[in-house]
Amino acid sequence: MNDWQTTIGLEIHVQLLTNSKIFSSSSTAYGSKPNRQASYVDVGMPGTLPVLNKSVIKKAIEFGLAINGSISKKSIFARKNYFYPDLPKNYQISQLDLPIVEGGFITIEGDKGILKKINITRAHLEEDAGKSIHSEQNNCTYIDLNRAGTPLLEIVSEPEISSALEAVQYMKKIHSIVTFLQICDGNMQEGSFRCDANVSINKKGDKQLGTRTELKNINSFKFVEKAINYEIRRQIDIVEEGSKVIQETRLYDEEKDITKSMRSKEEANDYRYFPDPDLLPIEIDSDYITQIKSDLPDLPDVKEKYYRTEYNLTDEQLNIILNKPSFIKIVDEILDISKIDPIKIINYFISSLYPKINKDNFSLDENPYLPKSFCETIDAIENGLIPKHSLKKIIDEIFLNKDSVSEILQKYSSEEHDDDLIDQTISDIIENNKKQVDEYKSGKTKILGFFVGQVLKNIKGVNPSIVKDKIIKALNSV
Repeated sequence: MNDWQTTIGLEIHVQLLTNSKIFSSSSTAYGSKPNRQASYVDVGMPGTLPVLNKSVIKKAIEFGLAINGSISKKSIFARKNYFYPDLPKNYQISQLDLPIVEGGFITIEGDKGILKKINITRAHLEEDAGKSIHSEQNNCTYIDLNRAGTPLLEIVSEPEISSALEAVQYMKKIHSIVTFLQICDGNMQEGSFRCDANVSINKKGDKQLGTRTELKNINSFKFVEKAINYEIRRQIDIVEEGSKVIQETRLYDEEKDITKSMRSKEEANDYRYFPDPDLLPIEIDSDYITQIKSDLPDLPDVKEKYYRTEYNLTDEQLNIILNKPSFIKIVDEILDISKIDPIKIINYFISSLYPKINKDNFSLDENPYLPKSFCETIDAIENGLIPKHSLKKIIDEIFLNKDSVSEILQKYSSEEHDDDLIDQTISDIIENNKKQVDEYKSGKTKILGFFVGQVLKNIKGVNPSIVKDKIIKALNSV
């Protein structure tokens, strides 16, 4: 394979996060019974007219600005004509000339760990088709039109990707941007984020690109990598055997880890594009674009650089915080409120609050006081007012939102301890563990954990922080 080079272009389909479809009031909710969310407009019944959902324009502009693209002041919709069972109108409303976003780029880490710029050709709006469900058992194909008319933003890259690994990096970067902007939920299992990959190979040094094939509708980072790698090997084998690669659309079979021919690949002129006569051109003024730009949040790359520079966070910490916009929001609020060391408060967030939010898919909007409550709890722990081991229980109670945080903390700070009993227990343990005492005296301070553990075995429910402070005083006085 060292004699060959690969050229890849990705077309990523992003389902925009709207309550209704792009040209009708039908719901976009996932999981409904087949054909319950397909209106007369979605199936193109005579006498119906499409009406553009304005929110898709705003979301497309947000993406265009995020990738440094050019926003078209005038954009038009076209009819893309083809005949397929899951396309009841026999055409798809899409954009060819004058797409809403042109140009732009993102930066990924290439195969050799070097930053690589991938240019984006365009991002255009279109409606989704329905879904064909093939049944081998009944030897037939079922059609579900619930997705028909769902709003999509198709993002087309330049053919500048050189490997399956780079394709995955590019796809993950786009996924990060659209989920961070909250224009897409990014749920790949539900088809909200999927891609087509155009793959070709040619001999190194040849200027002429090889014949490309299109891998259709892949909805997993892992499968994108596997499908592209298989297709590269398949094309090389074909050419080395003296045959020619056929331009076609292929599907990836994840069970067999192969690609299979689906149909011959159409060219743009095969679709007989023409402007949709039922939809007026979209006209966007500069003030609207400027307003959207001013409201854009800092993107993940900017936040990562800030956290790394300001707080020297590790890759593991950054991966957690940057995973969702809601995590960044709460971490920023906590850092703004708390007077505790930033690294320490971030570690508290990762060990206690993050698992709760991540597991229960908790929304901050449901409890806007959570950052403040969390900081009050950590302050109480750091000041020795409540035991550290009670933190997760306290977080659980804060989420229930039944009592105020002060009432919750009061309940956990009421744990009584007998100072005389603790002091006597520590004295006995020191007396019976001379070897460990000598180790501590020689500078091995990690041995403190041994002494704390011994005390906790003997006295249940005592605050470990209080025990540790007492042990240090006792050992220093020996």
